[in-house]
Amino acid sequence: MKLRKPNLTQSKGALLKNTAMLYILQFSTYFLGLMVTPYETRVLGDEIFGYLGASTAIMVYFQLIIDFGFLLSATEEVSRSRSDQEALCTIFTSVTLAKLMLAGISAVVLVCLCNMIPAWEQKKTLLYLTFVATFLTSMMPDYLYRGLEKMSAITLRTVAIRVFFTCSIFFFLKKPEDICIIPILNIIGNGVALFFAYLHLSKRLNIRFCRVRTRDIANTLRRSSTFFYSRMATTAYTALNTVILDIISGSGVQTSYYTSANTLITAGKNGLSPISDSLYPYMALHRDFKLVKKILLVFEPICIAVCTVAFIWAEDLCLMFFGPDFGPTGQVLRAMLPIGVVILPSYVLGFPTMTAMGLSKHANLSVIVGSVFHVCMLSLLFVTQNLNMVSLGLTVSLTETVILIYRIVIIVKNRHIMRHQEA
Repeated sequence: MKLRKPNLTQSKGALLKNTAMLYILQFSTYFLGLMVTPYETRVLGDEIFGYLGASTAIMVYFQLIIDFGFLLSATEEVSRSRSDQEALCTIFTSVTLAKLMLAGISAVVLVCLCNMIPAWEQKKTLLYLTFVATFLTSMMPDYLYRGLEKMSAITLRTVAIRVFFTCSIFFFLKKPEDICIIPILNIIGNGVALFFAYLHLSKRLNIRFCRVRTRDIANTLRRSSTFFYSRMATTAYTALNTVILDIISGSGVQTSYYTSANTLITAGKNGLSPISDSLYPYMALHRDFKLVKKILLVFEPICIAVCTVAFIWAEDLCLMFFGPDFGPTGQVLRAMLPIGVVILPSYVLGFPTMTAMGLSKHANLSVIVGSVFHVCMLSLLFVTQNLNMVSLGLTVSLTETVILIYRIVIIVKNRHIMRHQEA
């Protein structure tokens, strides 16, 4: 006997709106950065731009620690508690206090590392400023708006603020010595956006800080720890490559080429991630697997076509975008383009689909498997003295493919769960 299925029209409408708002918000974070990158590469030059890329990659680790997987765990909690105002306030306060504690630990670690690693000591001012900007970004309560499916509440205001401060780079960045202007403007922009987000939570959504117990904070960290391990594993095959190049290259040139290619790949990944981000709370509630199939059938052919065109004209694309000194970036871009083909199905079949099937542990485990594979490949490249920007690009492409294959195998093995829930 078939169970009566709920009417999902209204929920799908909310999903569509939330996805659109996430796209706009992601655009403000990543694509605005992509738009200003050609100007930065031309003003800073290949070596100094490599310092900026290395600093950004290093901060990925610290942002990962401060976020601690809350974007996934807290989003799910908010989604399930959206009608309980007291629970929402508790989640908000517990997550914020946990992030402040983790940020304090991260700041101490950064200071110690800058005094221990020669390659970091020479750019420690840039690292410190970038850390502050990263901290303010991490404190944004995105998880609340994603879980409540109310992204439109903060998106337009946040985008307007970020557009203003991003455009300011064109006015204030005039020579390589002005590199610290970039994180300073990010600090101001992120700080203003954070202030208005907290103000909106308090005035419009009635979500405020409340008294919580130490146990609440500990439980928040415990629930998020699995997601944190997954994200940490992911970082092993993303930011780690840039950090390694920064330490072993002796100059910022190779780091600059790799960072430039990674900028384009990251822009593509972040252009697709809102689909997964908005789908995650929706699938947690509705388990609409037919929608997953439709998304893949519509968007995957587009991804393949774009990556094919980019592969053919990789050098020309990099020369046009980054400037005449960045021709070698095309080699790295070609090595990394397979990521653009596998990333959408990996995103969609990951946490949104696997959580809905009760297999979220495998979504995390797949990333851990990929991380182990990546570290093994890096070790092999190091031992054989083949560690360079192109081999690192190929390695991260293989790692993303391994993760996708793992997820497909697990879903196929457990397809009876999907059929039962669709019935």
